[in-house]
Amino acid sequence: MSPFVAILLLLAGLSEAAGRLVPVVARLSGVSRTRAALLMLAGAVVDGAVFALWPLSAWTLAELVLPTSPSDEGALVWTPALAAPLLLAAVLAFPLLGPLLHLLLMAGVGAGLATSLARLAGVGWWEATGCIAVAGIGLGVAVEGVRRLVATLNRTRAPERLT
Repeated sequence: MSPFVAILLLLAGLSEAAGRLVPVVARLSGVSRTRAALLMLAGAVVDGAVFALWPLSAWTLAELVLPTSPSDEGALVWTPALAAPLLLAAVLAFPLLGPLLHLLLMAGVGAGLATSLARLAGVGWWEATGCIAVAGIGLGVAVEGVRRLVATLNRTRAPERLT
């Protein structure tokens, strides 16, 4: 992966984290800016890593499930043209700006990945799309589970009443 693509994925992760974290922080009172910035940075790294793992997960799934012959070109990787729309998709993660538009743009990014996977793996577009969708949904469910676990662990408990 080129440094430019890594930066694009990290910026997309930062944007995705901002889209998910800003509404939550806005509802909470008393959250320090330092803690919000640290949460944003951690979210950017996690979301960027999930974005980076998406094509690799789909490639691995395609190798396991589909009867394909490996391509001489190597595994499916992000290119600047495939990664750039993630920045817009991540910006649209803000709940008020349109979750449906965010989903449609992510489907467009997935369609671009599916086209590349179909070409590299030598399978049909629909099979490649299935691998991309299953990999994306699996990664999304896993990261949402981690988000909920972190949110549960970070809830402040009310002080116990002394009697």
